[in-house]
Amino acid sequence: MKKKLGIILVLVVIISVFMLMVPKLFAASYMRTMENLDRGTVAVKVSNGIFVSWRALGTESTDVGYNLYRGSTKVNSSPITSSTNYVDSSGSTSSTYSVAAVINGSEQSKSQAVSVWGSNYKQIPLSVPSGGTTPDGVSYTYSPNDCSVGDLDNDGEYEIILKWDPSNSKDNSHSGYTGNVYLDAYEMDGTHLWRIDLGRNIRAGAHYTQFMVYDLDSDGSAEIACKTADGTVDGTGNVIGSSSADYRNSYGYILSGPEYLTVFNGRTGAELSTVNYDPPRGTVSSWGDSYGNRVDRFLACIAYLDGKTPSLVMCRGYYTRTVLVAYNWQNDNLNKLWKFDSDDGNSSYAGQGNHNLSVGDVDNDGYDEIIYGSCTIDHNGNGLYNTGLGHGDAMHFGDLDPNRSGLEVWQCHESGAGATFRDAANGSIIYRHDDSGDVGRACSADINSNYPGEESWVSGGSPLYSVTGQNIGSAPSQINFAIWWNGDDSRELLDGYAISSGSGTRLLTATGCSSNNGTKSTPALQADILGDWREEVIYRTDDNSNLRIYTTTDVTSRRIYTLMHDPIYRLGIAWQNVAYNQPPHTGFYLGNGMSEPPVPNITVPGGIVTPVDTEVSTQSPISPTTEAPTTSNGDIDCKVDYIIQNDWGSGGTISVNITNNGSSEIDGWTIEWSFGGNQQIVSLWNAEYTQSGSSVTASNASWNSNVAINRTVGFGFNLTYSGTNTIPATCILNGETIAIE
Repeated sequence: MKKKLGIILVLVVIISVFMLMVPKLFAASYMRTMENLDRGTVAVKVSNGIFVSWRALGTESTDVGYNLYRGSTKVNSSPITSSTNYVDSSGSTSSTYSVAAVINGSEQSKSQAVSVWGSNYKQIPLSVPSGGTTPDGVSYTYSPNDCSVGDLDNDGEYEIILKWDPSNSKDNSHSGYTGNVYLDAYEMDGTHLWRIDLGRNIRAGAHYTQFMVYDLDSDGSAEIACKTADGTVDGTGNVIGSSSADYRNSYGYILSGPEYLTVFNGRTGAELSTVNYDPPRGTVSSWGDSYGNRVDRFLACIAYLDGKTPSLVMCRGYYTRTVLVAYNWQNDNLNKLWKFDSDDGNSSYAGQGNHNLSVGDVDNDGYDEIIYGSCTIDHNGNGLYNTGLGHGDAMHFGDLDPNRSGLEVWQCHESGAGATFRDAANGSIIYRHDDSGDVGRACSADINSNYPGEESWVSGGSPLYSVTGQNIGSAPSQINFAIWWNGDDSRELLDGYAISSGSGTRLLTATGCSSNNGTKSTPALQADILGDWREEVIYRTDDNSNLRIYTTTDVTSRRIYTLMHDPIYRLGIAWQNVAYNQPPHTGFYLGNGMSEPPVPNITVPGGIVTPVDTEVSTQSPISPTTEAPTTSNGDIDCKVDYIIQNDWGSGGTISVNITNNGSSEIDGWTIEWSFGGNQQIVSLWNAEYTQSGSSVTASNASWNSNVAINRTVGFGFNLTYSGTNTIPATCILNGETIAIE
């Protein structure tokens, strides 16, 4: 009997261990839909010629090479494979440059040609809002504040979304009226696309307006989402709610009146949908004080909660009560997924949030989690873990230690917990910096090549720590942003309007520019928005009339796909403008001794189309999609694009776009076509399909059946073939024949 009980006990233990391992053994592996970017080519005059830099894409094979053209002359003798930058000693400021991918020895179409920058920055003129006077007689003016980027018009090029800050903006702890907050959109050439006026019932300050710029429905064009109120005016002049309502009290706080969440069209700034803001204000004192400080502490982020498509997460509170609400944006509707509330059975999570957050798949289950300061919320809206170490001002999340599996978090704390380096998956502390006071700053970056991984340090006199917690010497005085700037694998330090190496050598001084957010001294934006994988930085000029985009001109032999195709990094750019801005990190280790980055498991809404070399552009290059002739057949007036995203000679990745050019929406779609060869689909996403011989039928998924007027839906697939991979000439969409290319 004892023997049988022993066997049973052993089996129970084995089964229990196996069940714990199941999530890791069978972790979901979904293909995320991310942006369809162009080459982002940038050319800059340097002392020994013209420095040219361009994007490798996360959807490209690592064996793709590139040819660089000055005008019609090929500059390189053989395809460039080891990097995506080049110095053309024969170029001049009057030259133009384009790039062509080389796949299996076959040159693809050239990207659109770009002109040469005369210096290492591009200046974008701004339309400065007029100042005003508050009800208590205080005058104010405007300065450019935080920026974000997104492809607003599906052309492969980023547009810039800028928040204008009035000179009387306030921290929540300070009373007083403020001017209105504005959001502007600009093309890279300075074209002003639209302006959204958030109105008098949205207070100005770092903690009030967190604006998310992202392609929420994966149609190729980004939306903008943020908190709004009565009197908000969209980019077309439409007023949301009451235009006359004024809920400001005599102290300048807004503690009554309706609160809204609005999604805006990225192309026009037009309101697409407005719903009541959740989490709502409720009783002001339930958030920790009664005068209006803690009730209006907002955060926001984008997360791939299903592993495939982006969701919008809006948050309120972190000093005491903490609430996060997740939404999906489909068919021009906001659909609520879940709500996490520390008042609803999660009391231990109260008071654990930061003035910032981060997003990533911390537990390798294929879904994103939200790192909310000292706690982490799972993809399903449940608490994943809580360290109990409390609120903090700064946090860094990514693959900080290449010698251990998984991801890590470096965070400072406010109430005597010092700073901690923890396992992002379960919150276990790897090492700690002890400090009984308020540690207000923290930084993490690989600045010392003698030690593996990122070094970390905090304000208040800490040493420089290795990833194992070893004291390895004095820490830099800069405790702010970190940026990949020069030609090596180390990261550099950005503070104010200057960039320095970890040893203190000054690499860039942005003379004539200013940083933002007071003592935080942050840029308008830091992100990989042009050229190779190194990051650009955007500052405002001293007179507040321009933005400047600075780019590196250092040559590097390191080839990495654009960081914007790394999921954790891209989501970091989306949340960078939130409250106390933090620099982005990657989901793979990027530093000295790094391995080759993993191939990202991503697709794009419209596929990668190599642009044709047609005319010279003074702005960054644009990749036009290949458009088939629009054929109107009865009730169907649609355009179908069949795009070969990648082709490696025996297989490829295809994207298909269906655009509704008709006068009524399409409710449900089925598309049929026949391959011209022996192509065989091996996987397909965003649709249901069948294949019989060369004939294929694809129908909408449950979530993308509706195609609104002037909107696009898409799906993609991988295939194998031998011989040629020809594009079908026609297809049948809902029973009507349409020409495709």
